[in-house]
Amino acid sequence: MRTVLRVENLEKFYKNKGSLTKAVNHISFEVQQGEYVGIMGASGSGKTTLLNCISTIDHATAGHIIINGKNVTGMKERSLAKFRREELGFIFQDFNLLDTLTGRDNIALALAILGEKPALIDKKIDALAAELGIKEIIEKYPYEMSGGQQQRVACARAIITDPSLILADEPTGALDSRSAEMLLNSLEMLNEKKKATILMVTHDAFTASHCGRILFLKDGKIFNELIRGDDTRKEFFLKIMQVVSLMGGERNHAV
Repeated sequence: MRTVLRVENLEKFYKNKGSLTKAVNHISFEVQQGEYVGIMGASGSGKTTLLNCISTIDHATAGHIIINGKNVTGMKERSLAKFRREELGFIFQDFNLLDTLTGRDNIALALAILGEKPALIDKKIDALAAELGIKEIIEKYPYEMSGGQQQRVACARAIITDPSLILADEPTGALDSRSAEMLLNSLEMLNEKKKATILMVTHDAFTASHCGRILFLKDGKIFNELIRGDDTRKEFFLKIMQVVSLMGGERNHAV
């Protein structure tokens, strides 16, 4: 199995009025092609900083991030911009759709930037929209969609370019429970049927229980790791809650 992401001794420090905060402290792990990995931790644990470094939004203080065989920690900004377009897909908590474009055009924009032929763009969008259950709403504008519909359009935008790695930052954070469940089912489908490699940051145990593996962060370090294996989602949820309780976290949802 091919290694899509390798993080080696990653560190991220912040200096503030003479003090030094270690947001990410010597973290190392790998993500293989087709894995669905969650990162959990309380506020201040370093999970968002870690994701920002992997996504190249922020720069690491030390260590290496290798994505699809390329060391992004040594890239210049112009190369990074091209790398993001070609190798990474993003799903944000607040959707980040362009209000002046329809759902179809929001999705198509990612392909157009890569120079995809117009004749193929609609075919790709229609096929993916059918799989994600958004075919009926992609001609609408974001303000005409529910939050869950917007997030599934954002999900389609993230996967349409066949990126090496999809990065999801609290993707269910702004959704009600029904919309969150629909989105999580969509992500599972993309992972299982399209073998999409997903790295998702979440504070929520119910959301994390859809993953195949969980890394738990505490004080900028990996505190524990859980692998779902043959567990049902409910069994995996209960194991996640046990680790969360050991970390001093709060109980979130019940299954």
